[in-house]
Amino acid sequence: MNILLVASEVTPFAKTGGLADVAGALPQALAHLGHDVRICMPYYRSISEKPFVTKRLEVTVEVEIAGALRSVGIYLGRLGEVPVYFLDYPEFFQRQGLYGTAAGDYPDNAQRFGLFCRAVLEALPQLDFRPDVLHLNDWQTGLIPVLLHSERAADPFYTRTGTVMTIHNLGYQGLFPPEALTEIGLDPGLFHMEGLEYYGQLSFLKGGLFFSDLVTTVSPSYCREIQTPEFGHGFEGILHKRRKELIGILNGIDCQQWNPATDAALHTPYSAENPKAKIQNKLDLQHRLGLARDSHLPIVAMVTRLATQKGLDILEAAWPQLIRRPLQFVLLGDGEEKHMAFFRRLQDKHPELVSITLSFDDSLARRIYAGSDLFLMPSHYEPCGLGQLIALRYGAIPLVRRTGGLADTVSDVDKNPLGNGFVFTAPTAKALIKTLNRALKRYHDHDDWACLVQRAMAEDFSWEQSAGRYVEIYQRAQECKGE
Repeated sequence: MNILLVASEVTPFAKTGGLADVAGALPQALAHLGHDVRICMPYYRSISEKPFVTKRLEVTVEVEIAGALRSVGIYLGRLGEVPVYFLDYPEFFQRQGLYGTAAGDYPDNAQRFGLFCRAVLEALPQLDFRPDVLHLNDWQTGLIPVLLHSERAADPFYTRTGTVMTIHNLGYQGLFPPEALTEIGLDPGLFHMEGLEYYGQLSFLKGGLFFSDLVTTVSPSYCREIQTPEFGHGFEGILHKRRKELIGILNGIDCQQWNPATDAALHTPYSAENPKAKIQNKLDLQHRLGLARDSHLPIVAMVTRLATQKGLDILEAAWPQLIRRPLQFVLLGDGEEKHMAFFRRLQDKHPELVSITLSFDDSLARRIYAGSDLFLMPSHYEPCGLGQLIALRYGAIPLVRRTGGLADTVSDVDKNPLGNGFVFTAPTAKALIKTLNRALKRYHDHDDWACLVQRAMAEDFSWEQSAGRYVEIYQRAQECKGE
């Protein structure tokens, strides 16, 4: 099949979250299955400033936004064997951040990603690439199905092109004032309940959910959850209505990128077949972070975006009890100021037991996965979660709340003899501490813990199986065009 994956961020070119990891890994897995896969994304300043190998194509496209005709250039790069088209419009994309700054989102994001969506459809005929399916991701690409349904309904180039929209996080909906509709040149007739209107605002995501042939989410449990008021963010009605076209496919991880046997960031390589060297990485992590060097003291770690969604409020409520346990705690991440402030206050209180790094560092993240014993994810909701998959790969046992992809990938070892982690259900400090106590008790049974670590590392969450499921969905989406 000819497949174009369209995303606002793709690892390693630009990243703010798990969307980028998926958009970077899935196309390569699809290419390995023999498909002609290509990627399209904006040409951000962060890409132009890094030594990625790209060349400017002679192709340009014209897009009208806010009453002005805009000329969009195209750069070509590669991700492994996969071609990547970067759409270049400096006024919109040569900025400090992808979507905004610490002060908030850019006020012209509707225009920025409206231009991006239009430019994708303008560019493909000139690039002589006719996709069988457009795989769209999150709100930033949500106008593409809308344009295909409205302005390009009779365009012969796209007659046989199916559309698949993936929800990576329903909490981000691309909401803008109604006047943004005319600024990006859309028919005002689309602004109604059965179109782009969402409680008086324009929603890019609703357009994608309403007009795509099929909709996917990044885990089966999240697929069920978002059809309920608790997790639907107001979209549960439309998602339930489209339940026959809504499919949950679990994300994978790139097992070459995340491999403790070959990871250059680690002090000592190790594997599921030979996991004993993991202890050297623990001692190295303790040394690097200024913690007491003690191989017997368990390290509980978090590598996370500091957001309430991630259950930081649960951890903060549990903190007085947690820190009294015989353990060390390591956190790496940044995000919402209220959580940053909480952890900032902890940085120097227990220097030999607690390490807080309020930034993001890929090399340190890898050392934390390799050096920690327990990996904490008390999320209120988690569409899929990649942290627990990486932790399993590195032998850090997940301690998670039962929700979304965490429920699909972590099985409680005290309820399942072949389990790979520890799970709690209630979003409370009491439930977290009770589960932590169970984990610490098992940790001190050294032989049992060693078996658990080896079993966790042997889990297979590679992209191969998930990529095959996506191919089935792509074929089904294209068949929708023949009906």
